[in-house]
Amino acid sequence: MKFVRFEYNGAVGFGVMDGDDRVRVYKGDMFADCNETDVTVVRAEIKLLPPTNPGAMIALWNNSKQQIAELKRETPKEALWFLKPASSFITDGDTIVIPGGEAQRVVLEGELGIVIGRRCKGATEQEAGDCIFGYTVINDVTAQDVVGRDSTFPQYSRGKGYDTFSVFGPCVETDVDPLTLRIESYINGDRCQDYPVTDLAFNPHQIVAELSRTMTLRPGDVIACGTSLGVKPIHPGDTVEIRIPGIGSLVNRVA
Repeated sequence: MKFVRFEYNGAVGFGVMDGDDRVRVYKGDMFADCNETDVTVVRAEIKLLPPTNPGAMIALWNNSKQQIAELKRETPKEALWFLKPASSFITDGDTIVIPGGEAQRVVLEGELGIVIGRRCKGATEQEAGDCIFGYTVINDVTAQDVVGRDSTFPQYSRGKGYDTFSVFGPCVETDVDPLTLRIESYINGDRCQDYPVTDLAFNPHQIVAELSRTMTLRPGDVIACGTSLGVKPIHPGDTVEIRIPGIGSLVNRVA
C-alpha cells in the first residue's frame, strides 16, 4: 500500500493512494493501529505533505559499490552516516531553494529511503527487517562546495541540511522488495542516474541493524541509503525528478 500524508481543509490526515487521483482516508496511528474510513479525497484537492514526520532523518555516505570503485575508495567496514534537520524536509511538488550567497555547486542525489515502523534498538538483521514499515523516494540535495569548504571538518550535515534540501515522498510503499528496485534521476527530462538498489554496499536490513546499535530508531524515522554515480548540478529554473518505479516520483522545481 502507498501511504501518504496530506493537508485538506486546514487539517492534516493520512491515507492510501487509490490509483493516481484519489486517496482513501485512514484514521488512527499509521504505524500501529489504523483503519480505513469511508471517506475518499481527490488528489487534486489536497496538498501532499512528507509522508511521515520523522524524529530523525539519517543519511548514509559512501554506500555505492560503483562509486567506491570509480573513486578508488575503500569499502567502509561499517555504515557511515550523518543527520539532516527537520527544517529541510519537503515533498513532491514543493520548491527546492538554492541558498544564494551560501553555495556555488548544488547537486541532486537520488536515493532509496527506508521508513521505520516500530521501535528498533540493537537489532539483528532479521529483527531489522521486521522494524521496516516501507520504502520511499529521496532527493538528498547537497551543496558540495559547502561540505568541503573547511579542510579540517567535512560539513555533511550543513551542506545537506539547508531548508528544502531533504526531499522525500510522495508516499511510503509497504509492499515492495527493495532489492528489485532501481533509482533514476532526471534534470529537465535528461536522465543522469540509473542504478539498482543492489549497488548498495550495505543493504536496507544491514543499515537498520547498524544504525540501531548507535541510536533508537522510532516509527516514522527515515534513512537515506546513499547515492551512486551520476550526481549533477542543479540551478534555478530546473525541474528535477527522482523516480523509483514501484514506489513513485518526486518532481520539484528549483529556485
